Amino acid sequence: MNHEKIDTPSNSETSEHSMTVLSIILSFFPVMVMLIAFASFIWMCASPGIFSVATLLFSLYGFPLLIYRIHQHFYPAKEGISYLIGKDYSPWWGSHQIQAIYITFPALEAALRLIPGGFSLWLKLWGSKVGKNVYWTPQLEIADRGLLEIGDNTVFGNGIGIYSHIIKPRKQNLMLYVKKVKIGSNVFLGAWNHIAPGVCIEDETYVPTFTHVYPNKTKRPNPKENPNPLPVNGEGAKIDDKYFRKYKN
Repeated sequence: MNHEKIDTPSNSETSEHSMTVLSIILSFFPVMVMLIAFASFIWMCASPGIFSVATLLFSLYGFPLLIYRIHQHFYPAKEGISYLIGKDYSPWWGSHQIQAIYITFPALEAALRLIPGGFSLWLKLWGSKVGKNVYWTPQLEIADRGLLEIGDNTVFGNGIGIYSHIIKPRKQNLMLYVKKVKIGSNVFLGAWNHIAPGVCIEDETYVPTFTHVYPNKTKRPNPKENPNPLPVNGEGAKIDDKYFRKYKN
């Protein structure tokens, strides 16, 4: 990682400019989405029809996506180190508020994962690169939908969390680090993995259950962790009985 000199806001700046006007406005965006969705739901119940149903779906999926794309056009999220408290607007903060509705109500995206190819298309609309034949389990969390690169034939286990940002206190401020997560092809991610910003998982890598991959780490294929990889392109593979006996009741 390249280390650049970052100017930390002074104490006077952090006290006088804790949030910009745009930050304050976007902090109310999740509430706005809920109100619009609630009004659409009431309309659908009072007057069922294709237009009321379409309005409800647009309020839950189309409206946040549209605002995000507009926001990205004028304030694109930048990789690297920045600070959240100060006079400068943080594009990441705005994009995070726009996506917060899906973190608060994960069922909204879980429904998309039940549709073959639906969730992959959804992530592409947010700006991510997603390959073919990616399998998503219903329960997982992605904090930054536009900061992902995923190859072909990758499997995501249950309860996985992928976070392309990290925040930590630094000199009476909050330091933000943002970097894209890259996952190769033919990767198998075990259940309850946590993937941090800047992580690169190479092709044909098996990541065991409950693995925490820390920021900017590269995960490579390890025969000791997975001596018999899953079938690729229709080729057979042996099943290691020792692995299953280890977890047998």
